[in-house]
Amino acid sequence: MPDYLDDLRLAHVLADAADAATTARFKALDLKVETKPDMTPVSEADKAAEEVIRGHLQRARPRDAVLGEEYGVRGTGPRRWVIDPIDGTKNYVRGVPVWATLISLMEAGEGGFRPVVGLVSAPALGRRWWAAEGHGAFTGRGLTSASRIHVSRVGRLADASFAYSSLSGWEEQGRLNGFLDLTRSVWRTRAYGDFWPYMLVAEGAVDLCAEPELSLWDMAANAVIVTEAGGTFTGLDGRPGPHSGNAAASNGLLHDELLDFVNQRR
Repeated sequence: MPDYLDDLRLAHVLADAADAATTARFKALDLKVETKPDMTPVSEADKAAEEVIRGHLQRARPRDAVLGEEYGVRGTGPRRWVIDPIDGTKNYVRGVPVWATLISLMEAGEGGFRPVVGLVSAPALGRRWWAAEGHGAFTGRGLTSASRIHVSRVGRLADASFAYSSLSGWEEQGRLNGFLDLTRSVWRTRAYGDFWPYMLVAEGAVDLCAEPELSLWDMAANAVIVTEAGGTFTGLDGRPGPHSGNAAASNGLLHDELLDFVNQRR
């Protein structure tokens, strides 16, 4: 079984390069921001970070495919790097420090592609999280300065903390009532948003989170980090992994109840 540690080390190199590109333009008064066809913003820093990651991968892993939010797919084969250069662009362009570069390696198998390496780097928060299949999940400043992380053991919704991004997507999908019922059933709710709820689940600070509409690059890195921390990561349909176009993550003990609530439609 591959250990993926060389790939994980490369992911850290990629994140270092992306962090340099993104932090250099964070809060810049002349930052250039455009609107994409889906009406979401993209900044020059999003493009620069993805370009620098692709450049490194072209040199270090020329046979691997790359899928990035800004520049699409390059290459084919059983290994694919999945990149979100800035997850939380709306925060980034407004000067809110909750944004991160998400890097994942996915590998083809019998059930399709699965994430085997994941790294989330949030330089404005001074935080980084990572995992490789079979090796657990960690947080720290780098491989030589890291602490292993684990999901919580909270087993009752009444004692649980639930994190989410916004209400609009739930309403658009007709799931708002179930979502609100869930918020009334837990101990605490907070809208941390984007990558952060998944990392908080992985390190046991939050017990469950969910989002109704996502892309693969939003989820691949998060999925392997949550699962290697001992948690559960599925779509709202219960399908394991980051392929459902939405996500639910938990410490595992509360996952069935989470799915029951967010799938209520009335």
